Amino acid sequence: MRKSLYYLSLFTSLTLVSCSTILNNLPGVYRLEIQQGNIIDQAMVDQLRPAMNKRQVVYIMGSPMLDNVFHKNRWDYLYSNQPSGEDRVQKQISLFFENDQIVGIQGDFRPGAVPVIKSSGETTVDVPKRDLDKTLWEKITGLFGYDGVDDAPKTIKPDSKPSPASDKLPL
Repeated sequence: MRKSLYYLSLFTSLTLVSCSTILNNLPGVYRLEIQQGNIIDQAMVDQLRPAMNKRQVVYIMGSPMLDNVFHKNRWDYLYSNQPSGEDRVQKQISLFFENDQIVGIQGDFRPGAVPVIKSSGETTVDVPKRDLDKTLWEKITGLFGYDGVDDAPKTIKPDSKPSPASDKLPL
């Protein structure tokens, strides 16, 4: 009886331990791609140049992932990606500043020798001007027979005084 209980507990423990291995490697099961940190690519690093100020770096790279209180002139950018349960890929780059300007780069990326001008994917489209004859309100009131044009001639009463603004001549 003791021997069968021993074998049953051994079998149960091995089964439970192997469940995580089996469940992590099931074919056809969707696994999320997990990205953490600042997304860093070579095109971003190629845009960095010596003597760039911190505002320009933030525009290109984004805000740093780590801002070390002991090293205020060092910004660290970290990127970690684990695509669909595969091995984790980690990239790191550190930027060093002196007098608010880049003086050094260290990490997994190296800036290119030729400056890169990032082309914009945006295009400009010229839309021709629309000639609108009537506004929406004029179209709606036109359906009821009112076109907004007063056909009666306007007359000025002889006993009325002209306004002071009408006395002035146009310049």
